[in-house]
Amino acid sequence: MKATQRPGRKAALPEGGPLQKAGSAEQADERALVEAAQTDPAKFGALYEMHFERVYAFIASRVRDRATAEDVTSDVFHKALANLTRFEWRGASFAAWLLRIAANAVVDQAKRVAREFPSPEDPAELVADPGLRPSELRAIENHARLFRLVGQLPEAQRQVVHQRFVDQRSIREIAGRLGKTEGAIKQLQLRALERLRAQMESGHA
Repeated sequence: MKATQRPGRKAALPEGGPLQKAGSAEQADERALVEAAQTDPAKFGALYEMHFERVYAFIASRVRDRATAEDVTSDVFHKALANLTRFEWRGASFAAWLLRIAANAVVDQAKRVAREFPSPEDPAELVADPGLRPSELRAIENHARLFRLVGQLPEAQRQVVHQRFVDQRSIREIAGRLGKTEGAIKQLQLRALERLRAQMESGHA
């Protein structure tokens, strides 16, 4: 993870949100991973894998440019690793702590953009309120689950979904890039979306 540490202002999280009400087994697993990483930073990778989709989903909902969202996500985990020994269990989960860092990083990014590209808009208006409401936390969890499910799609379906909805390419462009007919691309897209919808509705992670 290549990132630059940047200080950010603190953003409050509501008490008792969904992330703080995670199952006891999940909290125990998370706590064991955090304590292991606090002792040996080389073990931080497990926490990164566990929380990447959640953090990226939060940032991508506020930073529309994909490359920027990826950079800010990298910054968040870099900062989390650098400050891991300071994390203490005080009722909030490690995931909530990461999202506080992410909220601060999004605000910092908006301020940098405002400095580099002056606008009559108030920099604070460039991002949504970084405070996390329960409904936002549920949306983050849903987006994170969707990202994981996309990663589990068959290779051809995953390529089509990524190019169609992330890269914003047309059916014709994707067909040309993958060497398939437009009809084949439409079928791959349809099967992928049907599979994702069924898995989301069934609660499959």
